[in-house]
Amino acid sequence: MKKLPLLILMFPVLASYSQNWEKKYDYVDNCVCGLSQVKKDGKVGYVNNKGIEIIKPQYDDGLTFNEGYTAVEKGTKWLYLDSTGKAITEAVYEEALNFSNGLAAVARDNHYGFINTAGEVVIPLEFSNAHPFSEGLAPAANAKSQWGYIDTKGNWVITPMYDYTDSFTKGEARVMKDGKVFYIDKKNNKLHE
Repeated sequence: MKKLPLLILMFPVLASYSQNWEKKYDYVDNCVCGLSQVKKDGKVGYVNNKGIEIIKPQYDDGLTFNEGYTAVEKGTKWLYLDSTGKAITEAVYEEALNFSNGLAAVARDNHYGFINTAGEVVIPLEFSNAHPFSEGLAPAANAKSQWGYIDTKGNWVITPMYDYTDSFTKGEARVMKDGKVFYIDKKNNKLHE
């Protein structure tokens, strides 16, 4: 008799560890910040690791929690919720990104800026695009769609000169200029291609 690999023998046991509450949802995401995103009948909500609904499925879309907050879509606009389900903003944003470094990029009337965890706009909506903060800097684009980097006060640290910029990771970021892709440091020195 041929022996089956141990993984195959264990699979039915692992599958039985699935929570019974998960079966009542169409989709269950990984648990992040103590909450899992769930979907039921096309609506998004959030449950804790015991399956207790903290935010009932009532939103059209939603992000995973990050830093204790999430953005959810209601109709065509986005708002932010804390981990108890309390709204910290109204549903006024056309785009909403996850919190990072205590700030979240938002867009209204095709202009991007940043809010804090109290829902207050702390960096005015004056950019043509923006991405989340990483290592204290956020990629942002000016009115001419040239990309650079701002600090948490909204000041340009690397003036807009790139066709596109990525977030910083381990002190370097990928940028594109005139069709060429290369990496820079936080002082805008070219590191490598």
